[in-house]
Amino acid sequence: MTPKSDSRAACLAFFIILLTHPASSELPRIIKIAALFNDDHGPSHELAFQRAVNMVNDDRTILTKAPVSADIGNFPADDSFKASKKLCELIRPGVVAVFGPTTPTAANHVQSVANALHVPFLETRWDYSTERSPFSINVHPHPGKLGKAYADFVRQVGWKSFVILYETEEGLVRLQELIQLPKTFDISMTLRQLTPGTEDYRPLLKEIKKSEETKIVLDCDYDKIEDILSQANEIELLTDYHSYLVTSLDIDKIDLSPYTEHNVNISGFRITDEETQPVVDYLKEFPNTGRGKQHALYSENALVYDAVWAFAKALNDLGSLQPLQMEPLSCEDPKPWRGGEDMLSYLREVEHVGLTGEIKFDADGYRTVFRLELLEKLRSRFKKTGIWSEGSGVNYTLTATEIEGHMVEKLQNKTLRVTTALTEPFVIERIFDYPHSQEAKERMSFDERYEGFSVDLTKALAKVVNFKFKFQLEPTNSNGAFKNGKWTGMIGELRSQQADMAVIDMSITSSRQGAVDFTMPFMNTGVGILYKKKKPPVPNLFSFLSPLSPDVWIYMTTAYLGVSILMFLLARLTPYEWENPHPCVDEPEELENVLTLHNCFWHNWGSLMQQGSDIAPKAISTRMVAGMWWFFTLIMISSYTANLAAFLTAAKMDSPVNSAEDLAKQTKIKYGTYCCGSTNAFFRSSTIPTYQKLNAFMESAKPSVYTTGNSQGIDRVLKEDGMYAFFMEGAAIEYHVERKCDLKQLGGLLDSKSYGIAMPKDSPYTKALSAGVLKLQESGQLQEIKKRWYEIERGGGFCKNDGQGNSAQLDLASLGGVFIVLIGGMVISIIIAIFEFTWKRRKLAVDENESVWAEMWEELKFAVNFRAGDTKPIKRDSSRAASKSLLSKSNADVANKYGVIGEEVKSLKSNRSRKDSTYACFNDNYGEKE
Repeated sequence: MTPKSDSRAACLAFFIILLTHPASSELPRIIKIAALFNDDHGPSHELAFQRAVNMVNDDRTILTKAPVSADIGNFPADDSFKASKKLCELIRPGVVAVFGPTTPTAANHVQSVANALHVPFLETRWDYSTERSPFSINVHPHPGKLGKAYADFVRQVGWKSFVILYETEEGLVRLQELIQLPKTFDISMTLRQLTPGTEDYRPLLKEIKKSEETKIVLDCDYDKIEDILSQANEIELLTDYHSYLVTSLDIDKIDLSPYTEHNVNISGFRITDEETQPVVDYLKEFPNTGRGKQHALYSENALVYDAVWAFAKALNDLGSLQPLQMEPLSCEDPKPWRGGEDMLSYLREVEHVGLTGEIKFDADGYRTVFRLELLEKLRSRFKKTGIWSEGSGVNYTLTATEIEGHMVEKLQNKTLRVTTALTEPFVIERIFDYPHSQEAKERMSFDERYEGFSVDLTKALAKVVNFKFKFQLEPTNSNGAFKNGKWTGMIGELRSQQADMAVIDMSITSSRQGAVDFTMPFMNTGVGILYKKKKPPVPNLFSFLSPLSPDVWIYMTTAYLGVSILMFLLARLTPYEWENPHPCVDEPEELENVLTLHNCFWHNWGSLMQQGSDIAPKAISTRMVAGMWWFFTLIMISSYTANLAAFLTAAKMDSPVNSAEDLAKQTKIKYGTYCCGSTNAFFRSSTIPTYQKLNAFMESAKPSVYTTGNSQGIDRVLKEDGMYAFFMEGAAIEYHVERKCDLKQLGGLLDSKSYGIAMPKDSPYTKALSAGVLKLQESGQLQEIKKRWYEIERGGGFCKNDGQGNSAQLDLASLGGVFIVLIGGMVISIIIAIFEFTWKRRKLAVDENESVWAEMWEELKFAVNFRAGDTKPIKRDSSRAASKSLLSKSNADVANKYGVIGEEVKSLKSNRSRKDSTYACFNDNYGEKE
């Protein structure tokens, strides 16, 4: 065997002996430790310390042959001199570690003594000092890491603004991570210190309430938390819309029984997890009988317990590898303990899982690795909702179903206060079957007295989401405006938590969105222009003549006369219009022309009236005239027909302005908006040149064109009769145009916006109500509610049947002249018929003894006698012999010119106008027979 192998065997034997040797073989028979506690927390800390020592001594796996003996000393909390004196007494026999105290001044004295004597000092207090004492080990989580946990929570929940309510300046050091947030994130923060020297914090809390801030970080001593919450409840700072982050690690020890019915959100972290095995074993061994700081798992008590166990683990590790000797120590002659350095190094490397979770120290002796549980209030208890660690931040452990279940539970136990205003058709007073006095109406409930779109919408939403509600009217009847640094109206009520939701025609704007929350929109609209319809012109009986100007009518009449005369002249000039009246006669003595002046006028008049005629030109020249006349009449009649409909309806559609651009181009017609609403804000913030011009005009107009409400604007539009236009939201215009037939909307909408249900900022119910609105939209209930209140109830649809509302419908006043022309033509035709009858009677030399009127009466009776048939008998009275003789003579003279004799005169005369050759030949044959 070589020397090298011998040395390896010797080393192996040494390590085997070392590992199998009892752990406490190199430790003193009794290990002494000292603990110093102040009188304030002494009983609970001392109890936890003693329990830990006993548990270590009873544990058969650690320090089995070296029991721990503890010397405990107490001192007044405000007397650091007595604390130092007591410490010197405790360490005189020699100790391996010192525990306690938690007061800063006494702890600083202990640190000084520990540093001088090289005795490890185990602390359990919150220490904000940036430099660690060489021989100090702090089991309390590092302040910087705790601050990061608070900052992570604020970022996770999305707080945009909050107020830090702190007790001492030390708290500001603890919350440095929070205080630094506004530098890197869009978050606003306010610092307010609890009034020192008093237990009445109501004045300060009232200021916070006045500021409308709903997010509060509370950093104070544990004993003051319940008092502050109680006072906050008195001034209504524990509403559904307030959220608290309590920095105490013992938030679960707070008594929430007074706030069981409050839905305020109180959150915080705890360092003791009751589900871990060390905690379960501890509570099994030492059941809790105290509350608050006397609770067995109060963080400071648990840290004292864990500090003893961490020390025991480190000492056990040290004793298993090297010896440790205790030495007497003296404050008067401070000589360093030789084993202090070794003990300190093992303490820094120890790892232990205790009541407060994993315990591990960095090189400086800080506890920087730990885990916190996020707790949130649920009725009368706290529920674990997440876990925080430095690496991953806040991770929620609740599922979406659990979160939704909690929200449903909150809503079911909540009666939401719904603020609204008297605005048609959203909230209007009911129409009662019989009159009620004002006093009787005031005694009615809201549902008994009012109805409308908002009422129906709220009822439908409550049925879908399952919540109770109560209406309240906003006194000023205003949506709200930002004045003097404060919101007014319904938005002001929401921000001050005087209402839970506002259901009215409130537009969703960026400024309002910054002040309150909105649900999903329940109605889409935009800015429109309300204007009064132009009064229809005085009816003109002869408006059918208006499509053409008087000049055109004159020129067209002249053209008619000229063309007719020209056709007559050309017909007389051209040989092709003259023809033989009797084709059977080869050489007639005269020719006939059918295009007489009378026939030319009749032919052209028929063409102008788009009618036919049995008279037709034969020559090319006359046909050219007729063709050009037909082309002329085609264009003229088509233009007249097209322009007639447009002209007769133009008066009803005519308006001096038809759009926002038209308004901007003129100054005669005034226009304005509601002074304090979203429509006015739209023009003030617009970057479109046309709208900027409109806004500049409204701003400079004297007197003011702004109104104090939509109703005043509507009245002004009606009163000023076309000299004022009012900008308002399209949904309101739609409602009033349905009922006031004198009103109309000019053009389309100028923008696009929506109505939503407003709720306090960061309301926990916004998401649930938005889901309810979406369900109402999908089911069609929203459309049904709108149709009821916009098109049916309270006169809805009245103007749809208004005669003037239909631009395609013409009345008698517009077309009365056509009937007058018709009647006039009939009268003239009657007069002409009488004239023709009289003229014919004189021409035929009728018996003068018979009255013309009597004969006319006989003819009229014959005309109306439908049984008379189509033939008329000829009267042959003796009194008419002379007339008959004269008539026969006249006919004979005419007939003889053509070589016809005897009784053929009458037949020939009737045939002269005919052009049918067959008929002419028939007459010849007839003459031969005679």
